[in-house]
Amino acid sequence: MKPDLKNKKTAAVAGSLAGILIVAAILILLNAILKPVNLRWDCTEGKRYTLSRGTGNILKNLDKPVSIRFYYSRNAADMPAFLKTYASRVEDLLGEFQRAGGKRVELKKLNPTPDSDEEDSAVLDGISGQTLDALGAGEPVYLGVAVSSGGKTAVLPFLNPENEAQLEYDLSRAITEVTATKKVKLGILSSLPVMGGYDTPQIMMMQQRQAPKPPWWIITELKRNFDVVEIPATTDAIAPDIDVVLAIHPGDLGDATLYALDQFVLRGGRLLAFLDPFPLSGMNQPYMKPAGSSLGKLLSRWGIEFTADKLVADRKLGTRMRGGYGTVETMPTVLSLTREEMDSADPAVASLNNLLLFCAGTFSGKPVEGLQQTTLLHTSDDAGVTDTFAAQQPGEMILRNLKTDGKKHALAIKLTGTFPTAFPEGKPGDAAKTADETKKADAASDAKKSETPKKEAGLKKSVKPGFVVLIGDADMLYDPFCVREMNFLGQKVAQPINDNLNFALNMVDQLSGDDNLLEIRARGTASHPFTVVRDLQAEAEKEFQDRIIKLENDLRDVQQQITELQSKRKPGESELLSSEQRELLKEFRQKEVEARKELKQIRKQLRQKIDSLENTLIFVNMALMPLLVILAGIVVAVVRHRRGARR
Repeated sequence: MKPDLKNKKTAAVAGSLAGILIVAAILILLNAILKPVNLRWDCTEGKRYTLSRGTGNILKNLDKPVSIRFYYSRNAADMPAFLKTYASRVEDLLGEFQRAGGKRVELKKLNPTPDSDEEDSAVLDGISGQTLDALGAGEPVYLGVAVSSGGKTAVLPFLNPENEAQLEYDLSRAITEVTATKKVKLGILSSLPVMGGYDTPQIMMMQQRQAPKPPWWIITELKRNFDVVEIPATTDAIAPDIDVVLAIHPGDLGDATLYALDQFVLRGGRLLAFLDPFPLSGMNQPYMKPAGSSLGKLLSRWGIEFTADKLVADRKLGTRMRGGYGTVETMPTVLSLTREEMDSADPAVASLNNLLLFCAGTFSGKPVEGLQQTTLLHTSDDAGVTDTFAAQQPGEMILRNLKTDGKKHALAIKLTGTFPTAFPEGKPGDAAKTADETKKADAASDAKKSETPKKEAGLKKSVKPGFVVLIGDADMLYDPFCVREMNFLGQKVAQPINDNLNFALNMVDQLSGDDNLLEIRARGTASHPFTVVRDLQAEAEKEFQDRIIKLENDLRDVQQQITELQSKRKPGESELLSSEQRELLKEFRQKEVEARKELKQIRKQLRQKIDSLENTLIFVNMALMPLLVILAGIVVAVVRHRRGARR
């Protein structure tokens, strides 16, 4: 080899090594400079790893110092790897809170080792130490957060990785709780045992030795941030210090209670009502149709109609559910809503992903003058209304009899503006007095005018703009339909299975005047259903429905003919059927077998077509991009190879 060529190669190798060392030094230097700044680029959909605008507003508007104490057993030998990883993410998020809050937020990171001051501090704050070994004899592990300000403390006793998506909301809510001057007072009105206890007085008497049921999870969540009180379903007045009323299947309310709600709304109170035409959560007695709920006179006076005796069924939004013997069928009365069925302009629902409604009713009508209506949730355009008894029928039968009208039905609406009273004659009891009773009352009052204050007349219209939200389903808040309960390190926790709880909590936050927490909680459960599959599935079912109905009718006719043939035996005949009749019976039974076989085959084809459509779209969504990348790599390699060959 020539010396000059050898020197050139040596110089090239040395130059390459020098370039690599220079680049490495630059990267190390940049990393050292930028590490304290902690710059990040969040490329995820919805910016899931960036503090939301609501959190930013809460931290920016703090008017008092907030102390955040993060308890984490860093040196615990029993700490599993997944909890260590999760703790690191929690620490990063708390760092974001500190940076956004500036001098108003103080972050302390404490390592509670056994018999240390940090462990004493954790116990005083209410942070739970958990033993991770099966016998409960190991070293306790701490992973919790305490937030305090102005003498008040809010605690997240042990952070569950399963609820990581709710962590930002939990932290922001804790800060709001300790910095608020007072809690919003929330009244709960329901004919169901949402506050806990027993379903009925009879059950309470029979189960005196058993513990009462716990409150629904929606109530447990609300108690963390609101002053929750129960309002009896027979009340005739709502306390003036109640800010928001949450009605969950209020049942058949009397005029006195309706008047109390009427006056509550007129004086500026906020009402959130989950009505229901067929409450599955209220089916305490088998084979008995549960009574629906409606606000009766109030809705009528507002110009709104609710199908309290009808259900909405939707061919496109029907949910596939598992039935007996491992079968799977589509239930058109169980609605799976996606973002397409939600009002993206309303902050309470804009960032939600999926809702599940069971046997819901619909709203119609035109609001009276002075009221504005916003539709928050609606069906698809392939929906219709059916009787409530359809809730107990198979999905195929409901679809067979379903008559769609090509319009989208309102499932949840919001009314704002000036509400008129539904009781223009005043309180129902006062209006019902007879003439004699009125004279006697006047005579008695004349003698005591000086000592009895004049009774205040009822309001006739809103004294300030009102706010009412109406939802056509209460079952969506029932625990089995919205959360999955589990035991995590000895604690009973609930993991959301959809956005039902988020929707209700968002609406309460909105009605209570706190909009900052809305978009934070909406990150809770992300879901991206295959809406194209859903629509194609509905079309496929409609295509096969006529053939299925014809075959079922043929099968029913054959069975009827068999029954009639067997009933023609004359008295005294030794044989059940004549030879001719036996031949006909054999023919009919053959037709029955063939009809059943064809019906089974058609249903199998329907299932295969739906599965094929779904699998195709899954393949396109998951495999198409990698295939395109591979193809692009092959093309680039071929082009480079050809260029190299030419040289």
